[in-house]
Amino acid sequence: MIKFRILFIAILFQFLSQHCEASNGYELWLGYEKMNNPVLQVKYQSVFKNIYLPQNSNDKTISIVQTELKLASKRIIGTTPQFVDNEKNAQLIFKIDTANKNIGQEGFEIISSVHAGQKNIITLSAKSKFGLLYGCFELIRAMQMQKDPSALHITSTPMLNIRMLNHWDNINRSVERGYAGISIFNWHTLPDYKDKRYYDYARANASIGINATVVTNVNANALFLTHEYLLKVKSLAEIFRPYGIKIYLTARFSAPIEIGGLKTADPLNDQVKNWWKEKANEIYDLIPDFGGFLVKANSEGQPGPQNYNRSHADGANMIAEAVAPHNGIVIWRAFVYSNEQPDDRAKQAYSEFTPYDGKFNKNVLVQIKNGPIDFQPREPFHPLFGAMPKTPVMMEFQITQEYLGQATHLVYEGPMFKEILESKINASKTVMDVLENKENALSGMSGVANIGNDVNWCGHPFAQANWYAYGRLAWNLHLSASDIANEWIQQTWSQEKQVVDTIQNIMMSSYENMVKYMTPLGLHHIMGNGHHYGPMPWGNTLSRADWNPVYYHRSDTLGIGFNRSASGSNAVAQYDPWVQKQWSDSNSCDEKYLLWFHHVSWNHKMKSGNNLWNELCYEYNQGVSGVEKMNQQWKGLQSKINPDDFEPINQLLAIQLHDAIWWRDACLLYFQTFSKQPFPNNYPKAKYNLKYYQSLNFPFAPGNGK
Repeated sequence: MIKFRILFIAILFQFLSQHCEASNGYELWLGYEKMNNPVLQVKYQSVFKNIYLPQNSNDKTISIVQTELKLASKRIIGTTPQFVDNEKNAQLIFKIDTANKNIGQEGFEIISSVHAGQKNIITLSAKSKFGLLYGCFELIRAMQMQKDPSALHITSTPMLNIRMLNHWDNINRSVERGYAGISIFNWHTLPDYKDKRYYDYARANASIGINATVVTNVNANALFLTHEYLLKVKSLAEIFRPYGIKIYLTARFSAPIEIGGLKTADPLNDQVKNWWKEKANEIYDLIPDFGGFLVKANSEGQPGPQNYNRSHADGANMIAEAVAPHNGIVIWRAFVYSNEQPDDRAKQAYSEFTPYDGKFNKNVLVQIKNGPIDFQPREPFHPLFGAMPKTPVMMEFQITQEYLGQATHLVYEGPMFKEILESKINASKTVMDVLENKENALSGMSGVANIGNDVNWCGHPFAQANWYAYGRLAWNLHLSASDIANEWIQQTWSQEKQVVDTIQNIMMSSYENMVKYMTPLGLHHIMGNGHHYGPMPWGNTLSRADWNPVYYHRSDTLGIGFNRSASGSNAVAQYDPWVQKQWSDSNSCDEKYLLWFHHVSWNHKMKSGNNLWNELCYEYNQGVSGVEKMNQQWKGLQSKINPDDFEPINQLLAIQLHDAIWWRDACLLYFQTFSKQPFPNNYPKAKYNLKYYQSLNFPFAPGNGK
């Protein structure tokens, strides 16, 4: 009996240890759980029995493919494949086919066919080794999604050339707007210590098709361009290269002064031009496939060409000329606004950049945020999309949840990404049509990373889905947010239908719920000053008008909202006439953007029949009710989810519900001081008064920088 108990405890301990290791989130969507379909398992075992790979044993990318296939086969179907040196002896064939017209340079084709003796053969062809790598991950994803191998026929080429993560990571490992610990890049121990996490980071990105990374903050530090730090960057580039990932750096525009000993950074100065050319030569000598530079200039205090009365085109082209001989590119951010400029902040990027359409060098991409303000819960698409037809542009999304409840709120961003991508810029084109830009060799998307050194990478376990969704959409803009969520759930949580359906419902409702309990009906930028966590619609203490929430909602006794119609700032005129028609009239404007474009009366009649005040109350309350439902749905899975996985989400959802109520009550109590109207009948009574909410202080909130 004692021996039996010891054996039982040992087995139980082993099971729990294995489960804890598998559920800590480190493996992301690459845990490769065992297949629970016996019929498909046998089919895949047959396919994976003998595998042919291109015969180049020294190629690191092909070695990665081989390692990935071994790991997936062992974990998912419980077998160890054999790698053969002849296609005729293989059931799974990887081959380079440069003549395949169905795919692009990074694309792949997976075709299943039945040969003599009813033997199922899968051929995975690509034009490059990186296409084979991406195809390998797609095949493994098909296994995890339990797709029948005998019916596979997948042809896939990325729609965008540059699919980039942008880390806002600093030299001291702090992360601006990071909510998952410190930076994964340890500049102190590089280049000699190559942390395993660097390889796992590259692997995760390759699995979803990300092929570029900017490892330094857009608020750039010139030290990264010194030889000492370039050697550190080189070591990362060597790790990332076999995974198809190019490394980029942010360029401090004043670097020629700060580290070059010059007295000016004027882009038209010959000494400055020469300094950048020599710096580019130095970098490419160390990193031959260096991608190029990302530049934030003349924005939020960053130096730039306007310091010397030069244009954005002057600045971008000067650096672009330096990297052009090496096939490098410059990505120039269009996020610019000035407190000294009296015009509506939402208009400034359009006003500054459209005069230079067609004047940027061919190796320059202008990077545009998804909306005209700053990564708000909901914004209309940026008017620059479609306004610069002679200039390649790329999208900038923010994956990290700076304004979306940070790493304490479950907010799946897939629907937000899709809402912007599918927005029509005119009667016939969408934002995604502008991004793809088939007439130009350059196209891309950038995502501000939500990655840190937390064991699960992203802080909130569900924040991983936003990294995943971003990568999948950067590869294929047409994928649906729902299908991407389904993929991620099955690879991460479970393949049981009830679990998948419930989690998918939670995820797909989370974005709209968040918008409603934070910024419904077009409200925006009413978060706490500095840290941006929690509501502060009364905020009016910062030195810049456009950093204060009151600048954006403009509440008074007459109504609420920012008038961007023809009678106000006329920001709506920056859009195509077809779009203007949708938004210029407060009576017909899409109500999700109403208070973005219009200052309307508290008694403005809404489509529901409510006046604006009652509708605002309804929307805020609906947001809270939505989070209550998310909590209930998650609790319903308690018997289906391991306690170690269930409880953290349960606690985080409780925080989110608390915060949603806080948002609702604080905002409505404040706005009521202007509307002078009572709350609707049966409306939940706030637990505290307005003075209490206004007294709250959060000196240790992430993002405070103190």
